Amino acid sequence: MNDARTSYVKVEYKSGAYIAKTVEHAPPRTLVEIAAVVRHPLQGDLHHPYEADVPLFHERKASAHREKVWVPSSSVEPYEGEVPSYGESLRAAWEEMVRSMSKLAEGGEAGGGRDAARWAARSLETLRVLEKDYWGAIQ
Repeated sequence: MNDARTSYVKVEYKSGAYIAKTVEHAPPRTLVEIAAVVRHPLQGDLHHPYEADVPLFHERKASAHREKVWVPSSSVEPYEGEVPSYGESLRAAWEEMVRSMSKLAEGGEAGGGRDAARWAARSLETLRVLEKDYWGAIQ
């Protein structure tokens, strides 16, 4: 639930998107505290996006609940609406990323191609590792 005295913003950070509270404004950047996940971060090498054959295919976790991160002030947008719980929002964002990567890995998304399908398959592998980190081993 939103506290009437707290204003929330939407920010992008390391390829993820979040609902957050502003902690400090020091242009050209703003310090925010993460409240919920809107979009799970992409997996892989951010310097070589959508490439599967890179020396280090990074596993990227979502920023943690109440984690404080600096973002460019220009990327901070007002957020109106209900703020979901961090846990529910993380699960929903992770599931949406898995759906998207599954579709791309199967070649079901336009413009994907073989390279994108390989990248999506590798992304799914790292997302499954993150699933265990986030929610423990699935029985």
